[in-house]
Amino acid sequence: MRIAITSDIYYPMTNGVAVFAHNLALNLAKKGHRVMVICPSFKGKKHITQQKNLRTVYLTSMRLPFYPDQIEPVPEKKIIYRHGIWFAVNAGHQVKKALDWFKPDVIHVQTNEPIAIASKHYALSKNIPLVTTGHTFPDQITGQFELLKPIKKPLDAIVKKYLVSFMKNSEYTTMPTELAIQELTPEPSKRFKVQVEAISNGVDLSNFKPGRAKEYIYKKYKIPKTKKIAIHVGRIDADKSVDRVIDAFERVLRKRDDAVLLIVGDGIAKADLIEMTQALGISKNVRFLGRVLPPDLNEIYKTADVFVTASEIETQGVVLVEAAATGLPLVAVDAGAVADLVRDGENGFLCKAGGDIKGIAEGLEKILSDDVLAKRMSAESLVTAKQHDLSITVKRFLEIYEEAIRIKGIKDDGEKKRRGFFFLKSK
Repeated sequence: MRIAITSDIYYPMTNGVAVFAHNLALNLAKKGHRVMVICPSFKGKKHITQQKNLRTVYLTSMRLPFYPDQIEPVPEKKIIYRHGIWFAVNAGHQVKKALDWFKPDVIHVQTNEPIAIASKHYALSKNIPLVTTGHTFPDQITGQFELLKPIKKPLDAIVKKYLVSFMKNSEYTTMPTELAIQELTPEPSKRFKVQVEAISNGVDLSNFKPGRAKEYIYKKYKIPKTKKIAIHVGRIDADKSVDRVIDAFERVLRKRDDAVLLIVGDGIAKADLIEMTQALGISKNVRFLGRVLPPDLNEIYKTADVFVTASEIETQGVVLVEAAATGLPLVAVDAGAVADLVRDGENGFLCKAGGDIKGIAEGLEKILSDDVLAKRMSAESLVTAKQHDLSITVKRFLEIYEEAIRIKGIKDDGEKKRRGFFFLKSK
């Protein structure tokens, strides 16, 4: 097949959407399909790369200075970012030109911004099957802006309606989990007839395995070998609630001072969180490692004894899958789609939503203090991770592309019959 994957967020940005789209494109190309990715340029100017079956078209872009690009380090306490997020300009014309050349059998849209809008319009105008994947909750968009809190509820409703409008125009739509589907899609009705399916974003499990980290990792990142290690991986922005993880870890340190918390990632809130650890007097026990990419990231997971997150906005949580694949017990919050990955009392502990600092602290302390419990939960995490192997995800998406093509054919036949009947009556 000739498969076009379009996304306003793409690797080397470090978030779930960017990594998923990149992994999907690479693996489809490896299977012999011709793949075109359309995404913003991270240099500003339009350019194209070609790697065997994978062609990547980077569209003319400009920086928006109000949010960091998730590539360059985030400077301390800035409102305006010199390395702001890249945003495609003149997307409609450039998307059309790229897709006219490629002539895709199917278009798979990952986002809802300019490139996605242009891709949707192109698919509708050219009668090409459209597959959409919903990665975002309304809260992930509106929750980042304090000024919007007074109007957050009606704004969430508007955003939800907009996200649903994308799905309604596709032949097939997917989301990472059943919980995400329940959150975003309207109740079954005559107005919403698109097939919706939960498909894991998937992780290449061959890259994440239990075992001891390579020696250079301990030296490079100054990670102690004789301490109990908790790890958090992800964006360090307010909506990820990393401050709650730090609050909970401070409680753990009251009972045992031989623990260290590794915080891997970068974001707007990082400077404030560093100050927070200093104010709590625990800065020696909390290490901010910054943005780390594979293969180092894969090894850093191996230095830990437990993975912890307080995020309540996950549509899946790829880092949870990566941690589970490394054999880590998980401590997380029962919100979003986290419960699909963390089974309370089996492969970790699920805490209450809304700031259950005590619950997070107790979960961490139990795992760090009980080697038998940690070993049992580690084994369960490995079982959970197997359900999210990227090869399963890629196989299913190929089946969905074929199904979307079939559905589009049925729609076209029906449209032709309706038109024929109309002209017959007109005569």
